[in-house]
Amino acid sequence: MTSRLDGAREGHRAMMQRDRASAALGMVVERDEPGTAVVSMVVREDMTNGFAITHGGLVFALADTAFALACNEDERVTVAAGADIAFLKATHAGQTLTASAVRRVVAGRGGLYDVTVTDETGDVVAELRGRSLTTDRTSADASATAESLGRRPAS
Repeated sequence: MTSRLDGAREGHRAMMQRDRASAALGMVVERDEPGTAVVSMVVREDMTNGFAITHGGLVFALADTAFALACNEDERVTVAAGADIAFLKATHAGQTLTASAVRRVVAGRGGLYDVTVTDETGDVVAELRGRSLTTDRTSADASATAESLGRRPAS
């Protein structure tokens, strides 16, 4: 019998195997459990903006990936219905960012999740509040759709 934790991890692995954006950005899943996830990324030179600081969109992408893992807890696909982010500290190429997501509440098909992004010293870089929506689709449906579009696992 597959536990809820094993089911979540299996779903996370499948989701991340198809997630070319996260793979291209070098994101690494450090922890994935129902309702929580930790994802890290080393900031590369090509991830910085014209001020030589980490592009805010990439900080958001890291936080969003942790959010996605935390809110996809079972066979039903859960997506972001919205998110707000506060950028609190600039970072630079060579630094490691870690996004830690945690479920705050789920009511019906909606949920609230908080994601804290820190640098390698533990300083808070950004805070994201995500709103989720659980759909009627299953992860098997999502896999079939991806395959029909020729989506192969990221290499």
